Amino acid sequence: MSPRERHLPVTYQTQQLGRVVIRFSGDSGDGMQLTGDLFTSETASFGNDLATLPNFPAEIRAPAGTLPGVSSFQLHFADHDILTPGDAPDVLVAMNPAALKANIADVPRGGEVIVNTDEFTNRALQKVGYAASPLEDGSLDGYHVHAVPLTTLTIEALKGFGLSRKEAERSKNMFALGLLSWLYHRPTEGTEKFLRTKFAKKPAIAEANIAAFRAGWNFGETTEDFAVSYEVAPAAQAFPVGTYRNISGNLALAYGLITASRQADLPLFLGSYPITPASDILHELSRHKNFGVRTFQAEDEIAAVGAALGAAFGGSLAVTTTSGPGVTIKQETIGLAVSLELPLLIVDIQRGGPSTGLPTKTEQADLLQAMYGR
Repeated sequence: MSPRERHLPVTYQTQQLGRVVIRFSGDSGDGMQLTGDLFTSETASFGNDLATLPNFPAEIRAPAGTLPGVSSFQLHFADHDILTPGDAPDVLVAMNPAALKANIADVPRGGEVIVNTDEFTNRALQKVGYAASPLEDGSLDGYHVHAVPLTTLTIEALKGFGLSRKEAERSKNMFALGLLSWLYHRPTEGTEKFLRTKFAKKPAIAEANIAAFRAGWNFGETTEDFAVSYEVAPAAQAFPVGTYRNISGNLALAYGLITASRQADLPLFLGSYPITPASDILHELSRHKNFGVRTFQAEDEIAAVGAALGAAFGGSLAVTTTSGPGVTIKQETIGLAVSLELPLLIVDIQRGGPSTGLPTKTEQADLLQAMYGR
């Protein structure tokens, strides 16, 4: 190839798709939930139908780079009505070897895998049981692998901001978001507005994150590794123009409880003990004392459900929130509520596993316990 040919502009193709499932995965501190939330907001504003599946990081963080410490966010978006967050990701973004190992089995052959090569050090590989780098031993030959030094590129993009290396590294999730936003033709204005609002008191950090986001976009546009970008048209049934709220199930439930309280003309009482992934309801309801909401963060699950049962006896709309291990502990008092015929709303935000090991992953493992536990 001649020097002139090497400097010819890259010819990009745009491929139309009906649906895509993307999974962002990394360490608990890599910001995968925020990255997924922002990509979701971009996709919603574009008009696609979508469904998400956040894989919550542990409240007590596992050691960095280990399999238990992996956090992910999956998004399914389409140009038609969809009902699930998807069975298998078409695209996996893996920020480290642990994220790759924890998720690669879910990616169908021929899927796209974007990896942060800066994290594939010997120590990181050994920590998750890789004898050799999967980027070099042929084990990923069945996938379209894009090896991108995300950390190095982010630090390089933020050289002029006076940040330490550690501070600059924190923006690598924004670089990844920018790259995926380019790859799938997502809007960018909402993300930049969010970052300026979130870091309003730290404008330098806001601008650094925006610079990393733009650098990721520009990298996608200029690198020859991504010769094809993709378009997923807005859903056929367009959303009316207006202001929309990005809402989770827990947030919607909190608002539903407040609404029920007002409609029933009963004071709302929540007796709860913090537990992932149910704690968000306690956090949200504690902000709404102006609606007559009383929240009680008890010393344990037994005290929480006992207080809620007492509130029911006193005439309140009584609620207790928890997850599987908490439901187990509350069973005796729940049985008492049944015997006394006192109305008590028990919210079980289900998760897998009875205790540590798989403590924060959502699933329907509590279903039979919730139905027949008494």
